[in-house]
Amino acid sequence: MQLVYPLTTERLIIRALTPDDLDRHHALFSDPEVVRYLYFGPFERPAAQEHLARRSVVDLPGEGQWINFGVELKGEGVLIGELAMGFISSAHEHYEVGYVFDPACGGRGYATEGAAMIVELAFSGLGAHRVSGRLDARNGPSARVLEKLGMRREAHFLENEYVKGEWTDELAYAILAPEWRALRGPATEFQFNE
Repeated sequence: MQLVYPLTTERLIIRALTPDDLDRHHALFSDPEVVRYLYFGPFERPAAQEHLARRSVVDLPGEGQWINFGVELKGEGVLIGELAMGFISSAHEHYEVGYVFDPACGGRGYATEGAAMIVELAFSGLGAHRVSGRLDARNGPSARVLEKLGMRREAHFLENEYVKGEWTDELAYAILAPEWRALRGPATEFQFNE
């Protein structure tokens, strides 16, 4: 099943990633500040091209898989970030949200606005019961995005992952469908192609 694109918010266009996004994708993922709290270091261009190819999938994810989205400001046509949604468990109707944005666009609420659309997609479009987000505990701006979405911090795991040569703490956030509806009001309708 495929989502009909684009999704739009007040300021953003959310769409499928394409090979044409390579320059901006490479610029994002070669920036040490952007990848600081990710599982990998900055990409050289060939690695960015391979990474983008894996993310340029339009089918909605099956259980255990992820889908990635490109984000542009309306009217500008420039990739400013990427959103991700993982289908964690069919039995538990659980999805996870992720995001990476250009630091030059930070502090304007774009990550929160875009992530809110992906959470809405999980709940209203795909029938999720629960949507979560996980992050390196040192990543305060990312935690604020999840908190602005209305997610509650459910766990602080101490030194639970060994990443880039060091033990790191992880935070886990989540929100349930009834909580999301109470915060956001009526559900958004999404269109899908078989």
